[in-house]
Parts: sequence; C-alpha cells; structure tokens
Amino acid sequence: MKPLATKPITTRMNASTAAVQARRRLILLGILGGLGGCSTVQSGNTSGGSNAAQLSFDSQARWALLPIVNLTETAQAGLRAEAIAEVVLRNNGVQRLERYPSGLVTDSILEPTERKATEQALVWAKSQGLQYGLSGAVSEWRYKIGIDGEPAVGISLQVIDLQTGAVVWSASGAKTGWSREALSAVAQQLLQQLLRPIRIQ
Repeated sequence: MKPLATKPITTRMNASTAAVQARRRLILLGILGGLGGCSTVQSGNTSGGSNAAQLSFDSQARWALLPIVNLTETAQAGLRAEAIAEVVLRNNGVQRLERYPSGLVTDSILEPTERKATEQALVWAKSQGLQYGLSGAVSEWRYKIGIDGEPAVGISLQVIDLQTGAVVWSASGAKTGWSREALSAVAQQLLQQLLRPIRIQ
C-alpha cells in the first residue's frame, strides 16, 4: 500500500528549496547593488609602455579640452561627455583648462566631421601654447533595449602632449547601470573612474 504522506512531503521539500534559492538570489542582488552596476576600466601610461595606476601633472600646466568624438547613434553624446569630463577634470585639480572653440564641431550623423574638428582643435590648442589636451571617443551612450532598459555608456580617453603630439596616457571603459538610473549619472560615474588616475601636483 503506497504511503499517502509521500506527495505532501515532496511538495514541502520543493517549497523549502525554492525559499532557500530565493534568499540566495536576494543576497546576490544585494551584493551586486553594492557594486553599483557593472563596469570595466583599462588605463595606462602609454608613453612609458606600462599600465601605471597614476600619472602626475604639474598644477601650473595649461590644458585643452579637445573634442570627444561621438561614434554612437545618439545625438550630442560627445558634447555631453565633454561637459561631464570638464567638471571632473576641474574637480581633480586641473584649473587651467580651456575648451576648444565651439564652432569647430558639428555633431551630425549624416555628415561626420569629427576627424577634421579634432585636427583643427589640436592646431588651435598648439597655437594657444597649451601643454596637454584631453580627447576621446564615445562608443556607447544609450538605454539598452528590453524590459529593464539599463543605461549603458562606453568611453575611451587620451591625454596628448601638445608640444610633441605623443599620447602620454589613455584609458577606456564601459559601465552599465540599473534600470532606474539616469544615463548621465552612469556616464559621470564612468568618467570619474576613468580620470581618477590623473593627479595634479
């Protein structure tokens, strides 16, 4: 005679197992929440050929904020990245910072003029006697398609010695935020992380 208690016991065990798994998922989500999304950053001192954690610059050096090229389909992503990068640089101690003339850049998907604008901005910066220039490119600036619609940003940056034309530092990174985060907030977090190794003495 088959025991009647077999089926209810199995059901209770499955329910208990599901509860444990649910608790584990909540703990994992809590850990991920503390990390603040997913990000990947790579940087280095390219002139020295090493992955230096930090690079120091003279506090009296004059900087140029050069165009950050928009490689995405999002209009004005490069200009938005430039605005955030300017604030981050100033907060990091770069006080002698000048922006390139706004007339050099036309942010248009139909007529890409980024390379020409960057070359003109470099000529302008050298003519002004500036020492270092920050330039870069935005490779991703969007909300991902899907139910959650997470904000995603990808940026690469480089610091150029304007007197020699050498790239003395470079960094690239990507960051994905949570669905309730603003895209600009994720971009600011990524740029702060990318530019953190630059130190002003």
